[in-house]
Amino acid sequence: MKKDLLKLLDLSREDITTILNTADQLKYETKHSIHRDYLKGKTLAMIFEKNSTRTRVSFETGMFQLGGHALFLSGKESQIGRGEPIEDTARVLDRYCDGIMIRTFGQDEVEELARYTTIPVINGLTDFCHPCQVLADLLTVREYKAVLEGLKLCYIGDGNNMANSLIVGGLKMGMEVAVACPEGYDPDPQVLDFARSDPAHKFSLFRTPREAAPGADVIVTDVWASMGQEEEKAVREKAFAGYQINAELMALTNPGCMVQHCLPAHRGEEITAEVFEAHAQEIFDEAENRLHAQKAVMYLLMKEA
Repeated sequence: MKKDLLKLLDLSREDITTILNTADQLKYETKHSIHRDYLKGKTLAMIFEKNSTRTRVSFETGMFQLGGHALFLSGKESQIGRGEPIEDTARVLDRYCDGIMIRTFGQDEVEELARYTTIPVINGLTDFCHPCQVLADLLTVREYKAVLEGLKLCYIGDGNNMANSLIVGGLKMGMEVAVACPEGYDPDPQVLDFARSDPAHKFSLFRTPREAAPGADVIVTDVWASMGQEEEKAVREKAFAGYQINAELMALTNPGCMVQHCLPAHRGEEITAEVFEAHAQEIFDEAENRLHAQKAVMYLLMKEA
């Protein structure tokens, strides 16, 4: 693997498989109270320029379980929030810590951070992609379905960071990927270029959920208005009317189709309460697997850092 986890586009299929297999092992050890301080004495700096529940708790808990220590750095309270150049922050943290996780807006900030450090940088979320979440999603689907290759993954909703990473992760693991987005809310052009660049990729972009859902083995959605888009809520509610996972849509999928949602969920908008509760075990297994997938990433990147 490379030094950093900046986006799934940077990883090979073998890299993703290694992360998932390592996550399986670390999850087994946690469930069986097997404690090994793989990252004893290591420190992870966690930079948050966006609010978080799952990202902060899972990374902080994961570092503790691996025998290391995590430091929370709020963008508002650190020198980054006062205008310090990211390259200066990078070179300072490089001398104090063994790894950096950042949850921020621009992908360019994550890339710049990695450019000026010798220690690993992990993307905890940007507006472009959400690699750690999708690694957790792939881990969860593999746990339920035993394999990933040959499955059909369907995403319904905004072509946001989740859509971008699901497309890349799913295709790299040999899945068929179908996406339904309203016009004007497509995934990033870089991701669409990747999806259409390889004849082996089975990728389709549709304008209605009913076109994308037939034959799906796993169906995924996200909120219509992501963090920072609250002012667009009314416009987005109109644009995404009908882009909902409900009983009628689930009837088009394969028997045993899973539902995944990165949370928080807005019941009655992108997913009905009925479907959410029917698939709550899968969704909260997915949430738990953020911990195990991220522990695998930290272990693989930081063990020699």
